[in-house]
Amino acid sequence: MFMCRFFLFHLYESPKFLLSQGRQSEAVATVHGIAYKNRKTTWLSEEILNEIGGTAVVEEKEKLSTGEIVKRNLNKFSTQRIAPLFATRQLGLMTCLIWFCWATIGMGYPLFNAFLPQYLSNAGGESETAPSIVYRNYAITSIVGVPGSLIAYYTVNIKYIGRKGTIAISTVITGILVFCFTISADPSFQLTFSSLEAFFQNIMYGVLYAYTPEVFPAPNRGTGTGIASCLNRIAGLCAPIVAVNAGQTNPKAPIYASGGLFLAAFVAMLFFPIETRNKQSL
Repeated sequence: MFMCRFFLFHLYESPKFLLSQGRQSEAVATVHGIAYKNRKTTWLSEEILNEIGGTAVVEEKEKLSTGEIVKRNLNKFSTQRIAPLFATRQLGLMTCLIWFCWATIGMGYPLFNAFLPQYLSNAGGESETAPSIVYRNYAITSIVGVPGSLIAYYTVNIKYIGRKGTIAISTVITGILVFCFTISADPSFQLTFSSLEAFFQNIMYGVLYAYTPEVFPAPNRGTGTGIASCLNRIAGLCAPIVAVNAGQTNPKAPIYASGGLFLAAFVAMLFFPIETRNKQSL
């Protein structure tokens, strides 16, 4: 991924950031570059930009003390950035549901995947499976999951399926496969279902990461996506606590909890009010 980032993909700087720094020529060049990448043309030029917004004026940066810098950064945390995410009933519902999905998946994912080597090692019942077989199966599971993202890339643009259909179908199948994992202690059986789970799980996560920024208005997209990611991480931090305490009563309890959380996310996805396929950003 590191090599691909530098040699296969070119990530453009945000035009909004460039304009805020008075770098109007670079902002125009970025817009033209994005348009060319998408096989489009744009009428924007530096002259037109100056005519609309005025000539860029670069102000010298004022020197601030450490206390002033901290105070200025704390002032950025305001409800004014969150309130637009609930500007309408539809957007408010979408915001709550997408945050709920990020939180439930954030806990459900590590409850199963973080402890998967342990589950695989206990697959043989009373006798533990050999470490070489455990990590062989774990590697197979990871490899099988890779094509899931490629399948998601195709299905999100299919009519009548789109983002909502792809993420909902992959999530419910993921939850069902997690429950199926517990049916038998046979290593081959568990390898089959853990591999299938990884495949559909990658579809789910791939769409979730792409779909989430699309449903938020552009000026508040960073706030909405950032809070979603924060909830995901907080829930993920709680997963080991749940696994340890639930596992003391029943070794399969963390797996049941993981499957239940995926299914809860699926129910929430059924009520997503926004489909972003073939639509421009809000």
